[in-house]
Amino acid sequence: MSLHAALSYERPRQRMVGEQIQARGIHDERVLAAMRTVPRHLFVDPALVSRAYQDASLPIGSGQTISQPYMVARMTQLLELQGHERVLEIGTGCGYQTAVLSRLCRRVYSIERIAPLHERARQNLRAARHANVMLKCADGRLGWEEYAPYDAIIVTAGGFASELWLQQLKTGGMLLLPEGENGAHRLVRRTKLAHGINEEYFDACTFVPLLEGVESSLSRK
Repeated sequence: MSLHAALSYERPRQRMVGEQIQARGIHDERVLAAMRTVPRHLFVDPALVSRAYQDASLPIGSGQTISQPYMVARMTQLLELQGHERVLEIGTGCGYQTAVLSRLCRRVYSIERIAPLHERARQNLRAARHANVMLKCADGRLGWEEYAPYDAIIVTAGGFASELWLQQLKTGGMLLLPEGENGAHRLVRRTKLAHGINEEYFDACTFVPLLEGVESSLSRK
């Protein structure tokens, strides 16, 4: 992409942060800086680039979406990242949330169950020059035991928590997910304590469903 083309997205991105994110109460300066920096237009379908910085989720194929910018910022802020963390993401999608996280922690490990989306995310993250990310095409409900334990786990599809995720969290680590079914979800943050779990509830929201298994092709549009 030319310098002129890149600069043409700068103003819409800054406006997105000011009007859609900061104005709604997102106050973590590191999160705001990441949202101002990550080029969302590189992660959407070419036909939808003109809508990249609008206040909406957008389709990315196979029944999946790139989340609304505010929801990406909201979930990221709830993780309270300081910069040293190792974060597991369940549901890479097109890689946008992954890119935002990678600006705020030491390393992101991200799992996508749909093979073509996994490959697309790899290409997107390479184009956006995010190097501290490891990607895997697998069933996200199984987590990624090889690199556990994690400081935080974020889930970008709606459903119910896998016991394996909590097992793969460090003591003091956070699991954040949109919990619920049939499109009616609520953000839930569970902090793993030495003895038990602390549970907190936040925004009502709607996410695509969390599914099991691996899909090798984009069978749904």
